[in-house]
Amino acid sequence: MIRMQNVVKNYGANTVLSDVTFEAHEREIFGLLGPSGAGKTTIINILTKQIEADAGEHDTGVTTFETGLMLDEDGLYTRLNCLDNLYIFADIYGIPKEKAMQALKKVGLEDAAKRQVQKLSNGMRQRLALARAILHEPRVLFLDEPTSGLDPATARGIHRLIETLRENGATIFLTTHNMEEAVKLCDSVALLNKGKIVEQGAPAEICERYGAIKTVPDLESVFIKLTGVELE
Repeated sequence: MIRMQNVVKNYGANTVLSDVTFEAHEREIFGLLGPSGAGKTTIINILTKQIEADAGEHDTGVTTFETGLMLDEDGLYTRLNCLDNLYIFADIYGIPKEKAMQALKKVGLEDAAKRQVQKLSNGMRQRLALARAILHEPRVLFLDEPTSGLDPATARGIHRLIETLRENGATIFLTTHNMEEAVKLCDSVALLNKGKIVEQGAPAEICERYGAIKTVPDLESVFIKLTGVELE
């Protein structure tokens, strides 16, 4: 469903991505793991056609309107309330406005539907951004560190929603530097460091290749062994 083949991206003399190759299959949760600055967001920007690669091939297998996107910069309209923010995108996608409240319920924001975005907590804003990303029931969903900064209870709720979306047929592309999140959610992962894929496969398979078992400390120890870099 989602693939990159020998993708290169440069900004002047700085190589951000170097010969990146991976494939995410339909109806799976694919995790891209790496520290800040590794190139995770650049990969999403290329796959969603926000920027162009300098070399290589890439594809998501779906149209722009079949894609959902949640980035670090949420782009929400702060003077509007939650529901009105989603109504704008319901109009863009040409879907019934009833879908807006349904999306808010999925992320637990139905009681905040009429609250202005500027009065929301950071966690609530993240959930609203996720509601917007799933509003039109996309076939492919890109989530850039969706639980960063959230309290554990809210993060668990987001995890359950991501798993439900996958069960309902969506392909999820998830970036994170949280090994626990990757082990819990992902069917397969790619480990990214300094713009290069250093390992990929199912979390348990990666651990097994390096004599570890499928636990958070062991997967993280594999990453450190390969790169010399801690994720946090």
